[in-house]
Amino acid sequence: MFSRKLTRSIAVGAAAIAVAGGSYGIVSATSSSGSAAASTTPAAGSSSAAAGHGSGGGGSNARSGPASGGASGTVGSVSTSSFTITTSTGQKVTVNEASSTTYQKGTSSTSASAITTGESVLVLGTTNGTTITATQVTVQPAGSGGSAASSAAGVVPFQRGAPTTSKQVGQIPANYSQGSGTIVSGTAANKATEAALAAYPGGVVDRVVKLSNGEYEVHYIGVNWPHHIFVNQNFQVIGAN
Repeated sequence: MFSRKLTRSIAVGAAAIAVAGGSYGIVSATSSSGSAAASTTPAAGSSSAAAGHGSGGGGSNARSGPASGGASGTVGSVSTSSFTITTSTGQKVTVNEASSTTYQKGTSSTSASAITTGESVLVLGTTNGTTITATQVTVQPAGSGGSAASSAAGVVPFQRGAPTTSKQVGQIPANYSQGSGTIVSGTAANKATEAALAAYPGGVVDRVVKLSNGEYEVHYIGVNWPHHIFVNQNFQVIGAN
């Protein structure tokens, strides 16, 4: 009898361990599944969540938060601490102003009062989807970067449901692959953004990536083409895809 009780106790103990282990396995699997799901969910302001990102491929220079970028367009409305612009391809952008935002008209300093409806502006700052927190706003000559310039550059406006345009022009850096490089900010990001918007007006720059060869990839949202604009170390546009 003692032997049977001992055997039964061992069996019950083993079953308890098995159940506990099974429960841990379920928790682990659930946790892993949750992590995996979270990793594939677009972060707020990521290009996947923004209108018309048209990445042309998953995981293109994925990022977890806002980054340096900008846009150019025509001022549509103005409020106390923000204004809206519409790019030459029709993408609407909200621009938030701060006490640190600087303003220029051409090459001269100006104030926020220079931002009025109908003005053409270049906005540089931190892009989060189609919202930009401006560090610098430049009032440009009327008509600069307009729809005619966009058409001449071959920029394809975003159309919901339309297939992504796939083409390549100019020079693409050797060994370039989507997702490579390091996101940059500051002067380099601003210069690369300005160069890209001048060559291909109409998009919204949501990040600038420095590649291993020292050149830059400027990432566009809000258009169906281009999505990647390549700028050399002298901040000259050399290609796009």
